[in-house]
Amino acid sequence: MRSYGQYCSIAKALDVVGDRWSLLIVRELLIRGGCRYTDLKDGLPGIATNLLADRIRELESAGLIRREEAPPPVATTLFHLTDTGEGLLPVVDAIARWGIGYMAKPAEGDQFRGHWFAFPAALFLQDADPDGPPISIELRTDSSPVVIEVSGGTVTTRLGTAQTPDLVLSGEPRLILAMITGRITVEQATDGGLEIVGDAAVLQRVLP
Repeated sequence: MRSYGQYCSIAKALDVVGDRWSLLIVRELLIRGGCRYTDLKDGLPGIATNLLADRIRELESAGLIRREEAPPPVATTLFHLTDTGEGLLPVVDAIARWGIGYMAKPAEGDQFRGHWFAFPAALFLQDADPDGPPISIELRTDSSPVVIEVSGGTVTTRLGTAQTPDLVLSGEPRLILAMITGRITVEQATDGGLEIVGDAAVLQRVLP
């Protein structure tokens, strides 16, 4: 791990997490919790196996990641963020919010994973009716399905499907992201090809 050699808190932070892929490893663990090595590899398309191993070791040495030997039937090593690593959540939140401005259109070859919806959903969606019934919105793209659950004033995201979702959004990630971040309206999203099945009024409860 190279150092900037500067007595500055920004430089010291970048000494730890400024290398390529480091913050994205933190992103995966913030979203998914404990991960196997193969989970991290899948969530970081484009990273070389040896580079991932190097970055994990560096983050461990810096006290941001810890290992856990999971018992059977998992029987594998799980990687978790330490309390210090979890302290990066507001930093990653701020970068995620700032980076939305660069997501008008994916570049050619850009890959996507469904669980990446977690940050924009948490940052931009809110429960406008905390006393209302719980609702679930399933997001379906070419990647893994994701469920946004809204209840009691909180909005959470999880991988998987909902047994009886109140609403299903199917289409390109860029349309879903643009809609949940308030950059386009529901009508513009459907005009662009987003398919909405279920109670569309649910969106009025959560959209910015």
